[in-house]
Amino acid sequence: MDSDRVANEDPTTTLIDRFGRVHTDLRISVTDRCNFRCQYCMPEEGLEWLERSELLSFEEIERTARVLVENAGVRSIRLTGGEPTVRARLPLLVEKLAKLDVEISMTTNGATLPLIADDLYKAGLTRINISLDTLDADRFHELTRRQDLDKVLEGIDAAVAAGFNPVKLNAVLMRGINHDEVLDFLRLGRERGVIVRFIEFMPLDAQGDWSADRVVGYDEILEIVSSEYSFEPVTRGSSPAERFVYTDGEGEFGIIASVNEPFCGSCDRIRLTADGQLRNCLFGLDHLDVRKMLRGGASDADLVSAVAGEVDRKWAGHAIGQVHFLRPSKSMSQLGG
Repeated sequence: MDSDRVANEDPTTTLIDRFGRVHTDLRISVTDRCNFRCQYCMPEEGLEWLERSELLSFEEIERTARVLVENAGVRSIRLTGGEPTVRARLPLLVEKLAKLDVEISMTTNGATLPLIADDLYKAGLTRINISLDTLDADRFHELTRRQDLDKVLEGIDAAVAAGFNPVKLNAVLMRGINHDEVLDFLRLGRERGVIVRFIEFMPLDAQGDWSADRVVGYDEILEIVSSEYSFEPVTRGSSPAERFVYTDGEGEFGIIASVNEPFCGSCDRIRLTADGQLRNCLFGLDHLDVRKMLRGGASDADLVSAVAGEVDRKWAGHAIGQVHFLRPSKSMSQLGG
């Protein structure tokens, strides 16, 4: 693929791959543990969790983030899991990262937000995405193997009340499970002042039975929305979501069509797992052992050079639906969102 390589004309931008994509978004998983057991993510008994010593410490996370912000052009950081709020003293980590003067956001299942939303906001967290795939209590229990729908709904309200703006609600649509709830989600979003984003079902897990016919696609979602609402598109920018605003002025919604209309060509993300493995793609099969470097005395320059090399090896796209596609060997909880 050397013929496709694009020269880096900006010497201050380090994380650029052979296809010319500049990487400014760092996803950091702070734990592989989760308080839910979502069917498409892990078995009911959970996974073989990492030992505490295997996790990156807050100091190691802060150092990695600082090095990439100050020396490699990273401009936004998103905390993920597992479920990030089960990591003890999470606001302390947020406070450390907020000193880097970049956008700090988080993806969460929302169940513990009533207890921690204010502390996270005061620590410097700027945005929250809440994952919720159904508004039906029985379906919620079936999907997550937990009885916590009310806690998640309270978490949405707690995030709004704490001052987070916007609060985004991410719903993975799965045919035969929750595809009939599109309008219900939109009503909730308009009532509570949050942005609903529908995500196409992807083959991310190591255990599940994903198939293409279970994907509720972009066009189908828009057809359902148009049965009740009038809307118009908004310029997308670098966001993975296609955005739409209601013509009555009451908010917006989005669609992340990762399967049928992938955004790989503009992807600007790299991911650091809870045990310090840096991945250049959610579907990548290789990784860079940042933890080993951090604990082995690597310099800041060594870290930047190694991460830049890993980014340079990034694939053109995830290849879902093609004969050579291979699923990741780890669950979403282990990879980070």
